[in-house]
Amino acid sequence: MKETVLVTGASRGIGLATARLFAAKGHPTVFNYNRSPEPAFEAAREINAAGGMALAVKADVSRPDEVTAMFDAVRGQLGGVDILVNNAAVARQSLFTDVDYDEWRSTFAVNVDGMYLCCRAALPHMLHEHKGSIVNLSSMWGQVGASCEVLYSSTKAAVIGLTKALAQEVGPSGIRVNCIAPGVIDTEMNSHLSQDDLRELADSTPLMRLGSPEEVARAVYFLASADASFITGQVLCPNGGYIT
Repeated sequence: MKETVLVTGASRGIGLATARLFAAKGHPTVFNYNRSPEPAFEAAREINAAGGMALAVKADVSRPDEVTAMFDAVRGQLGGVDILVNNAAVARQSLFTDVDYDEWRSTFAVNVDGMYLCCRAALPHMLHEHKGSIVNLSSMWGQVGASCEVLYSSTKAAVIGLTKALAQEVGPSGIRVNCIAPGVIDTEMNSHLSQDDLRELADSTPLMRLGSPEEVARAVYFLASADASFITGQVLCPNGGYIT
């Protein structure tokens, strides 16, 4: 049997596309969701009906008790998680001076603390097996920053630091940890942007378009696969050339 995969935030956008891709490749796949159960359950039903193996599991990744319960449920049905894709995130766009402390903490709780909690829950199995792969989703704004997105950029920069340090720590145990830093992707997370803003972002991208969730999913799959067996602690940037 292929490795068991857990994708957080897998009810839409990049997470849903990524989980679907792993399932299509024959991996037992866990679709984590928090507030939008229908897409995750529908995808899992389709995969199971086609002879695959998939679960949809609710958990708010910012809550330690819910993360523990999710991994316990997965372990009971599929065994330990061999590949963890930390995708769950929230985005807020506002002036730095308008960001209050509660908003700052709640965003870090999902975007950074959630990765810590999921990595901590996944690692005992990986350490026991002396193998495993973790792929964390950052953003190009975590690399270069963005005006009116200081909060989001800060969380995504922290993801890159977490990735690089954890890769150093668990590499001797045969566990790889890598990061994806997408550019502007055509997802619901960017639905707050106007059509003019989206066109301007596309025009600023050398490939002259936005990326798709499926394109990012393929980058995640590559880093998690045996084709990337000598790659760890790296940041892969599917951004259409927006930053280099």
